[in-house]
Amino acid sequence: MRRARGFTLIEVLVALAVVAIGMAAVLEALTSSANAAVYLRDKTFAQWVALNQVERVRLSAQFGQFPGTGTSTGHVRFAHRSWHWRQRIAQTQVAGVERIVVDARPLHATRHNWYATATGYIGNAIAPPNPLGMSWGQTGSGTPPATPPGGNTGSPSGTGPSSTSTPPGPTSPLANPDALP
Repeated sequence: MRRARGFTLIEVLVALAVVAIGMAAVLEALTSSANAAVYLRDKTFAQWVALNQVERVRLSAQFGQFPGTGTSTGHVRFAHRSWHWRQRIAQTQVAGVERIVVDARPLHATRHNWYATATGYIGNAIAPPNPLGMSWGQTGSGTPPATPPGGNTGSPSGTGPSSTSTPPGPTSPLANPDALP
């Protein structure tokens, strides 16, 4: 008697169960990845909303509307969505300088914690930005000076009494943090 070749019903059902479990794991990984991408996008937008609010406060101060200390909240439209922000302005230990802390999250977020926080400072003890850029010690010709600051270059041939260069001592309290009160 000849035996029929092929798979039995049990073998087919076991194979289908293995494929179904594998497909469920792949689907779960894709869902988790998509949720993480959406959360990171929202977190990035929330950071931009918070940074924009910090700059809004800074700009309003430049036009004479200096904010008072305290907490305020508000809503803003950004990236075709509504966002909720909370702003806290507090005095710092430096007279004339205030700290701005802004938290942001989507308005209808399922998570009620803040997605991003931005911190900035404002006040009359902070130098205004230099619109021309930093000079970084350029001499005007585009080349660095021939001698280092302090003028001590040592002996060029290495045969003189001083064959190594001695760096100058600190000239400001910022160069030596131990000298600060």
